[in-house]
Amino acid sequence: MSVRTPDPDQPQDPSSSPTPGWLSDIELEEVRRRLPLLYVEAIPVRVDGLGIVTEVGILLRATATGQMTRTLVSGRVMYGETLRDALFRHLEKDLGPMAFPLLPASPTPFHVAEYFPMPGISPYTDDRQHAVSLAYVVPVTGTCDPRQDALELTWMAPEEAQSDAVSDEMEGGRGTLLRLALASVGRLS
Repeated sequence: MSVRTPDPDQPQDPSSSPTPGWLSDIELEEVRRRLPLLYVEAIPVRVDGLGIVTEVGILLRATATGQMTRTLVSGRVMYGETLRDALFRHLEKDLGPMAFPLLPASPTPFHVAEYFPMPGISPYTDDRQHAVSLAYVVPVTGTCDPRQDALELTWMAPEEAQSDAVSDEMEGGRGTLLRLALASVGRLS
């Protein structure tokens, strides 16, 4: 009995995919050259009893070239996935299953960021693609244990998180996005 390998150039039945709603690396590269992709980004925060942000969580990652950068929880929205489900999936992926994010019943982004592969069009850049990202501030109440490609999660006071030093360590203009997040919750000084 021979096993037939699927031809990557031929359309495949999505129901037979081991990851329905997701793209292979080849498909993703092709789509990135042709279409903007939808992302969600989350700024994890700790809040006090009055709902005032006391700490901001920022991830530390290593790039493919070995450079250390600071970033936010971020990822693509899958075909057929709700924004709420995408947010929860990426928060769990980056912060661990015990982070316990508090997602609102009707998530509304504080900002819509457009990432372009060419600098100068917007404050946000992504060398790989044109992407549109819906950004959210999300309180988390549990223990955060970074997973995937995140090396650590650093909790910072809002004043420290909005500093030029932290902003300079962030990739793709995310320092600007972080400052907008802090402004949206009344914590930008």
